[in-house]
Amino acid sequence: MRLRRAVIALAPLPLVLGVMTAPAHATGQAVENYGSYSRMFSKSAGQYWTGKQVGGQWAWKPASSTVSEINWGDPKKWPPSYAEKFIRRGDWVVLDGWSDNGTYYKLRVSKEQIGDGDCKNMRTFSTSGPQHYVKWTIPKTAYCLKAWGTITEQSSGKTIDYSHTQIWYPAAKCSNKYHKNKTCIKQWESWWDNQGAPGKPIKRKLERHQWIARGIGMAFKIEQYVPSRWSTELRNFWNW
Repeated sequence: MRLRRAVIALAPLPLVLGVMTAPAHATGQAVENYGSYSRMFSKSAGQYWTGKQVGGQWAWKPASSTVSEINWGDPKKWPPSYAEKFIRRGDWVVLDGWSDNGTYYKLRVSKEQIGDGDCKNMRTFSTSGPQHYVKWTIPKTAYCLKAWGTITEQSSGKTIDYSHTQIWYPAAKCSNKYHKNKTCIKQWESWWDNQGAPGKPIKRKLERHQWIARGIGMAFKIEQYVPSRWSTELRNFWNW
């Protein structure tokens, strides 16, 4: 079973694509919610670059007013088999699991905690169900989320243990190489699991920062630290 999100850190592709024209966006006050930043409930897409080469591509595929899937992959081999499934439940967006390798991987927590922006004053608020991934309404202060649970491969019943820690930061001004003076929310995350070693202690597999830009979408900037140093910036975004 492939590690979730490893697809984001694709090696740079040998093909350099031409610049696509980004659609114009209305100006004015945007609603401050995760949907306005991620664009998860529109048929939206983006392509991020590392240096002078394409790093990868994402695209949201809404299934209803509360359910949407996002593909991450190589634009030369589109669409990819990998797709994460997110569900809006009240003031939360939860992660149900993801599709890959011709099957579905269901994610279920055994414990979740929430606390302040330096991961102190943590309190348990859930012990079952899909993972609470991000608050729908953008708070004015940072908050920390920690989750522990299992991932089950639906085709075989095999499971792995995992832990996921995130810090979500409030909206702030941001820029990258291609887009200046935007507004972003920032995510720091650390992902641990025992994939390939069932029953063994979990190990850190991913650590990174991601900036998500209002009206633009995912991967506006990514700074990855584990498993290797890697950075990328969103260049093109569009509706499909």
